[in-house]
Amino acid sequence: MPVSPARAAAFDILLRVEQQDAYASELLHSERLDKLSIADRGLTTEIVMGVLRWRSRVDDAIAAQSSRPLDKLDPQVLTALRLAAYQILYLSRVPARAAINESVDLVKRARKASAAPFANAVLRKVAEAGAPSIEAGASGSTAAILAREFAHPEWLVERWVEHLGIKNAEAVCRHDQRIPTTSIRIDGAEVEAEIRGEGVELASGALLTSARVVTNGDVTQTRAYKEGRVFIQDEASQLVAALVGKGSRLLDCCAAPGSKTAAIASRNPKAEIVAVELHPHRSELLRRRVRAANVEVITADALELPLPGGFDRVLADVPCSGTGTLARNPEIKWRLKPEVLNDLHAKQVAILRAALQQLAPGGRAVYSTCSLEPEENQAVVEEVLQGNSKFNLLDCRIELQRLRSDGELATDNLDSLLDEKYLRTVPGVRPCDGFFAALLERQS
Repeated sequence: MPVSPARAAAFDILLRVEQQDAYASELLHSERLDKLSIADRGLTTEIVMGVLRWRSRVDDAIAAQSSRPLDKLDPQVLTALRLAAYQILYLSRVPARAAINESVDLVKRARKASAAPFANAVLRKVAEAGAPSIEAGASGSTAAILAREFAHPEWLVERWVEHLGIKNAEAVCRHDQRIPTTSIRIDGAEVEAEIRGEGVELASGALLTSARVVTNGDVTQTRAYKEGRVFIQDEASQLVAALVGKGSRLLDCCAAPGSKTAAIASRNPKAEIVAVELHPHRSELLRRRVRAANVEVITADALELPLPGGFDRVLADVPCSGTGTLARNPEIKWRLKPEVLNDLHAKQVAILRAALQQLAPGGRAVYSTCSLEPEENQAVVEEVLQGNSKFNLLDCRIELQRLRSDGELATDNLDSLLDEKYLRTVPGVRPCDGFFAALLERQS
């Protein structure tokens, strides 16, 4: 029998994620999946994201029954094993027999027929044994226990325990393993009514009064979404864009894919806005997504901007590790290496320095990441400001209070959004991704 379309698609996506460093969320929204039924598309998404979220625990279950080390297996064989093992261990509605048989067929489909008996034997043993147990230590949770229980690299959890505390580190780990909410940004009651009229159910946002959470339905199939009048955007990301505020000339240094640019343009409909993106293909994506007439998209390096400066608002939402977004991008945690953080830090320092040079006297810049790591956040700001008397670090609390008094901020609990003068959202503590932001001002 042929492999089901859902499992075939899941296998192909997981293999591309493994071999080509592709991102699952992008592949799951590719045109190929348009041919799948709603049910098959849902199963494909469940398997792909489930395998990536729980990979280390799935691998432990496979390794316990395998006569060969996992790193010696062909990628196609290991991917097929992971796909079936996840279904056996985590999807009770899927018969183990179906998961095993189709993964064995996937091994054959990948021209690895000689490994089919091995895959069949390992998966039958996995089904009989179940998931390996995890014993809690006498002193309760530790980084090692959290890493094993919630399928995260231990070195990463150790860092979170060190600078967030064990309670917050556990909240992050739990959050990363759950299906994240779909938050959208809408402009006005008319658009909201239109979306609801197409069968999408919405709830109020937790952070911003303009945000909505999709509780039922597919917002991507609505006319408003297809016409660029609705953006899927995490609430913490929306909050970063709100911190930028209002001005007459605004610059977004690292703008793609464009959600923050669009939010800034919505708040500044009469301003001149320049959105910069390094890569041409991402610039094209930016042009398609951000349709506001007052936004000019240019392809350029943020370190060498071909601009005269004089902006009164600048956003430097820099490339980062993305550890605040692991619920949406779980493959990041398996790719990231500790030494990469130092390389990112150096690039981020350079981008922020270049961005600040674009500010007019009295202008403000927002530096932001979707990372939880200190090297990418406060350490970048501190290094840039050290010995530089032209710029001051402002307290984000003041701006949050302004947003609250203007009726834009939906929460009174500002302390849960702040770390000293910085904005910081911790996933699991707040129902959103992990973002960091600093507000800097050029002296008049």
